[in-house]
Amino acid sequence: MNPRPPLPVTTRLQLREMCPADIDWLDRLNSDADVMRYLGGPASRASTEQMLSGRILRYYDEHPGLGVWATVERSSGAVLGFHLLNHIRGEAYIQVGYRLFREAWGQGYATEMARALLDYGFDLLGLAQIVAITDLGNVGSQRVLIKSGLQRRGEKSFADPAYAGFGPLAWFEASAEHRPPR
Repeated sequence: MNPRPPLPVTTRLQLREMCPADIDWLDRLNSDADVMRYLGGPASRASTEQMLSGRILRYYDEHPGLGVWATVERSSGAVLGFHLLNHIRGEAYIQVGYRLFREAWGQGYATEMARALLDYGFDLLGLAQIVAITDLGNVGSQRVLIKSGLQRRGEKSFADPAYAGFGPLAWFEASAEHRPPR
């Protein structure tokens, strides 16, 4: 097993690897209709359990340095949701993303940690490019991605069954070579 680099920490936030005990809050997040509005609708607990065991826990060992991590507010220790830096399913692209509880919306948390993950991916992992996708109707998330330093580059569709039922998605890119100023 390869060693895992230290995860990003910001002034207000830190990331931590998830564990099986995270199922309850993850299920609460994934079953919230507002949170899941642009993500195919609320997920069942069984679907969330499958996500946790396969897409999250197993992924840590398969791709050291990449993953889906709990986003924790440093001052309170509260889990606000998650941030990710992982492969788009069925693709070689590495994406940045997030899913936060409604109570955490509008406070800059998504942007703050997405920026930190871009720095982590470029500086620590040596990635040349990081992308992001979101539903065309999710204008709020598109604003977050732009504020985080990604540029909108049109739309893309994906063949993986995870994207069945989704039309084209808004496509964003950032590159190590042309990083936005901080």
